[in-house]
Amino acid sequence: MFDRRFALLAEREAAALRVSEERFRSLYRRTPLPLHSLDGDGRIEHVSDAWLDLLGYRREEAKGRPLTEFMTEASAGRRTKVDWPRLLALGELRDAEYRFVSKAGEVLDAAVSEQVERDPSGQFIRVVGGLLDVTARRRAEAALRQSQKIEAIGQLTGGVAHDFNNLLSVVLGNLELLRKRLRDDDKSKALLENAVEGAERGAALTQRMLAFARRQDLDPQAVDVSALVRGMADLLQRSIGPMVRIETHFPLRLPPALVDANQLELALLNLVVNARDAMPDGGTITIAGREEGSGRFIRLSVTDTGEGMDETTLARATEPFFTTKGTGKGTGLGLSMVHGLAEQSGGGFALRSRKGEGTTAEIWLPLATAQVLDEPAAPAAEPAPQVAPVRGLTVLVVDDDPLVLANTAAMLEDLGHTALQAASGAEALGMLRGAHAVESC
Repeated sequence: MFDRRFALLAEREAAALRVSEERFRSLYRRTPLPLHSLDGDGRIEHVSDAWLDLLGYRREEAKGRPLTEFMTEASAGRRTKVDWPRLLALGELRDAEYRFVSKAGEVLDAAVSEQVERDPSGQFIRVVGGLLDVTARRRAEAALRQSQKIEAIGQLTGGVAHDFNNLLSVVLGNLELLRKRLRDDDKSKALLENAVEGAERGAALTQRMLAFARRQDLDPQAVDVSALVRGMADLLQRSIGPMVRIETHFPLRLPPALVDANQLELALLNLVVNARDAMPDGGTITIAGREEGSGRFIRLSVTDTGEGMDETTLARATEPFFTTKGTGKGTGLGLSMVHGLAEQSGGGFALRSRKGEGTTAEIWLPLATAQVLDEPAAPAAEPAPQVAPVRGLTVLVVDDDPLVLANTAAMLEDLGHTALQAASGAEALGMLRGAHAVESC
């Protein structure tokens, strides 16, 4: 009799356990949260539909596999060596971040929280836990850090470029004065011309640095982008050589963009030359334009059929001074300059590329407003009257940079004028007051 009662009790407990397990599995499947339960070896026993949807697997593909098989190698190693032993020892794990790989190959950032379930005697039953997808948050944080880094570099670059530009002005000005005084010596002239060429290349580099730092002086006007590209056709083709073909795709009527035409030409030339360098065996460059953003922007794109970039290179492509070209073949400021021009113009710059599939660079420019288009054209300048050259002027030169001050004064004196030098506005005003007092006596 006792044995029969014991058997019935055991049968009821087993049935209750089966009902409990079935309810547990049912809850896991229906919950909107990406949950999982694991056995003592870290293998998946149950997962919710939301968990499967997040990673893109079917239930039979996930069940029985270690959770670490769905992680990147680095995350799986940290999970196995550090977090799993700690979870079993302490009974819980909170917000441990891992990188998971979906069935489609997409890498996801997820925070994992888990807890160990034990029976009344303390024996292990299972680990229950869930994933919180934080991919978008991490990408936003990474983008913010990158933006802050670029902004800091831009401020530094702009300051350096401004000072460097002043120094180059001094160098070029003194070289020009030296050119006038140089004797008829071919070797000395060649050395001088080399120095001038080097200084001019440095000046061009500072302009790129100022463009990247968004501190260049722009003259935005309503520009017909398609006409600008057509006007550059010969220049662009000469710049890339016969092995690369250029195609253009523009609609019949494309509204004008508000941009500095000269700077846009330089930016477009930069992008085309970069595209040529990505196609050492030749290929096709496609320049296209279209209206985007509900009629608010013009998108000018340059697409090549070159080797493309991997994700790491693409992420760094617009960083200042980063280049994949050989020594002496690039400054690493070309794309930074294009990016700076687009941002300073009120638009944006986008770069898309995949290894082996080419690259597309997009300049987004604001449309010229009706007010800009309706502004009356400036009256034609009247021809300047013929005036005999005036010599022997006294000119007050003011600059806080002693090198620039001395160079400007030297150039004026070379033209036959008398240059008075002041290192500040206060000093200049004092000199003017003194001159006025002398005239009044």
